[in-house]
Amino acid sequence: MPNPALLRRASALALMLAMPGIALAQAPQAAPAPAQTATPAANTAPPSPDTVVASVNGKPITQGDLAIASDDPALSLPGVDEAQKKSLLVDYMVDLRVGAQAAEAAKIGDSPEFKRKLAYFRDKLLLDDYLEQEAKRAVTPEAEHAIFDQTVKLMKPEEEVHARHILVDNEGDAKKIAARIKGGEDFAKVAAETSKDPGSKAEGGDLGWFTKERMVPDFANAAFAMKPGQVSDPVKSQFGWHVIKVEEKRTKPQPTFDELKEQIDQHLVRKAQQDLILKLRAEAKIDRTDAAPAAAQPTPETKKP
Repeated sequence: MPNPALLRRASALALMLAMPGIALAQAPQAAPAPAQTATPAANTAPPSPDTVVASVNGKPITQGDLAIASDDPALSLPGVDEAQKKSLLVDYMVDLRVGAQAAEAAKIGDSPEFKRKLAYFRDKLLLDDYLEQEAKRAVTPEAEHAIFDQTVKLMKPEEEVHARHILVDNEGDAKKIAARIKGGEDFAKVAAETSKDPGSKAEGGDLGWFTKERMVPDFANAAFAMKPGQVSDPVKSQFGWHVIKVEEKRTKPQPTFDELKEQIDQHLVRKAQQDLILKLRAEAKIDRTDAAPAAAQPTPETKKP
């Protein structure tokens, strides 16, 4: 297993050597003359992992090798089409093999330090793949829906408010704005003209739906005490002075399965992997020699007669 630092250096070198070719290939070109419509090619099966794409001093590089390299985060190539990506990966694998063969000839792999690294990364890869298999077994439709049903059952009904607001620096300006709106001016128009809140100003002060705990207490207490259609007097918070208009109120809808599926899957994976590690530790005979010795208990003093 190569050292990750070496992998990063090698992949960076391979990409730097190849990038000028990408830039040239992606440069704007004159539009080609219209061509006759080609007959769609028949679907072809994906190449076998054993398909040889190159060789270095007689040692083959296969399609399976490219697939493993493409999963390396250091070789991420966003915006590069598949044909160019494959060519870059082949170049990288060639560089990797050339360098690895030179390192073998230099007996780099014979050092005790290298052997320790190799053993470590072998163990890590074995554990990673083992945990990945456990994760796949854990995420089933039955398990997903059981967690979803349990989660929804425990959710308490929550009130939500859909409101707009206008934020200004002082109470005097807030009173003038409240008077304009209560006098018949459109709230959204006044908000666009006067609000200091960059996040909602362009939307006419619209804050969307929110639950009480999402807002600072002074603002939330005022908004949740109002009725739909009502415009508040100036309300002070840590951000300044607000004029609030409540548009609607409702009980917060329960999330759908699709909305929670990603979080449910993450929970199932974490729990399954954690349970597996705890089980393996419980079944293993583990002796630690690095633990600090237990503090000696003081010997009780004997009272003299």
